[in-house]
Amino acid sequence: MRLAANLSFLFADAPFMARFARAAKAGFDTVEFLFPYDQNPADLRAALDETGLAQALFNLPPGNWDRGERGLAALPGREAEFHDSVVQAIRYAGALGNRLIHCMAGVVPEGAERLAFEDVYGRNLAFACSEASKAGLTITIEPINPTDMPGYFLQSMDDASRIMDRVGADNLKLQFDAYHAAMIGRDPLAEWRKHRDRIAHVQVAGLPGRHEPDTQRMTSLLDRLAADGYAGFVGCEYRPRGRTEEGLGWAQNADPAQRRP
Repeated sequence: MRLAANLSFLFADAPFMARFARAAKAGFDTVEFLFPYDQNPADLRAALDETGLAQALFNLPPGNWDRGERGLAALPGREAEFHDSVVQAIRYAGALGNRLIHCMAGVVPEGAERLAFEDVYGRNLAFACSEASKAGLTITIEPINPTDMPGYFLQSMDDASRIMDRVGADNLKLQFDAYHAAMIGRDPLAEWRKHRDRIAHVQVAGLPGRHEPDTQRMTSLLDRLAADGYAGFVGCEYRPRGRTEEGLGWAQNADPAQRRP
């Protein structure tokens, strides 16, 4: 188990490109972030090399974020744009060295018939997985709670697992954000036990407030991940209560054998 600093959330008092050095100085050896597309891939690669950091994952392009779009994969009529976004993400992954790419499903209109969106979602995921497999990459899908992201198409691990069965791609895996699971009333430990064989990436944050994962619910999950020998990344996707470095005490006990920060 390796802790990955999510640079879209942590060290947010610094410019984005300065956060790599802050993460390395704080003890992280791996980072993740939401989107790399505002940066030149060569500049991101240089930041990783200069700090000795590895890249865990990032998301496919989300569409127009400023207008409320949160992914394209489940949106009818956007297939060509989605296909282009897959190509772009694979190019960035080739530069940054990560093997995981998260495919955001998108927001659907309230009251919409879900079947049409699920059909598009399945076809687009099949395309993404096919293209990713040529580069040795894995696509992940992540349920996101409707409080933080109203209308998001994929909201539960059970639905995500069912869609995985429908697509049937070996390189399609679950991205398990324990915070989002808890926000819809699920027990993160139970979700881990049920879906662990399909989970390729874990993310954590505490409730309430999406702050440091220092609550009993999250520390118990981290203990279980370590006990189960989880060898993947744990993304630290939370909003620090103050300066990031001052709130990293929780990480010292995340995995005594592999503690980083």
